[in-house]
Amino acid sequence: MQPTIDISWTQLALFMLVLSIPLLINRFLKLALGKEITVAIFRMTAQLILVGLYLEFLFELNSVVLNLIWLTVMLLIGASAIIGSAKLPKKPLFLPITTGLLVGITPLMAILLLVLLKPSPVYSAQYLIPMAGMLLGNCLSGNIVALQRLFSAFDEKRDQYEGALALGVTPYQAAFPFMQSALKQSFAPILASMTTTGLVTLPGMMTGQILGGSDPMVAIKYQLIILVAIFVMLTVSVALSLILTIKTCIEPTGLIRISIKK
Repeated sequence: MQPTIDISWTQLALFMLVLSIPLLINRFLKLALGKEITVAIFRMTAQLILVGLYLEFLFELNSVVLNLIWLTVMLLIGASAIIGSAKLPKKPLFLPITTGLLVGITPLMAILLLVLLKPSPVYSAQYLIPMAGMLLGNCLSGNIVALQRLFSAFDEKRDQYEGALALGVTPYQAAFPFMQSALKQSFAPILASMTTTGLVTLPGMMTGQILGGSDPMVAIKYQLIILVAIFVMLTVSVALSLILTIKTCIEPTGLIRISIKK
């Protein structure tokens, strides 16, 4: 196996020139996304470089307190990003979404670090931070889809919802079919990805490890662990988030307190 091949900053800068392609497509098709694309590129680049510098410091120091603070920041930013991307008000939803993510990730990280991998020390930043980041990052889109579909259903099928309330069911029971539909749609992408992994796609973590010189079978074991953990966390966090959202954002009378911002 070859050792990891380093990439110079000059090479990276030259490669980034390929980003002119989506910018040209945006201009040719008049998508009006030039500003958003440019901002996203600059933010991604700056954030990754700063995080890289910070992680070098974090890995070297390997402090349990700093590691937990970093995880907390990741969790809070993730919850905020989910609500903001779903175009919903943050105040009533922040606690349900944060709780869903926290309950989803905590037992999985405990199993991975205390039972399966057993790094030394167990709070090793080299394992704790990247794995938690992959779990949280891959749960964002599922939570966003679920929230959008739930509240879109309340708008689009209000008659069905109000009819169920008129028949005497509780608001939770009336909203239950909408929650089922939202869950199914949020699970659809990851289920499709899981069924094609290895045949159509080679996941990023596995590819990165192989490029870094790891044995392919070792990389596959890690990738299987991560994919299973992502799927479990997604199901737990989305299901719990929606249950808590319904209980928090719907009055006992059935009145829905929030809606998607137009």
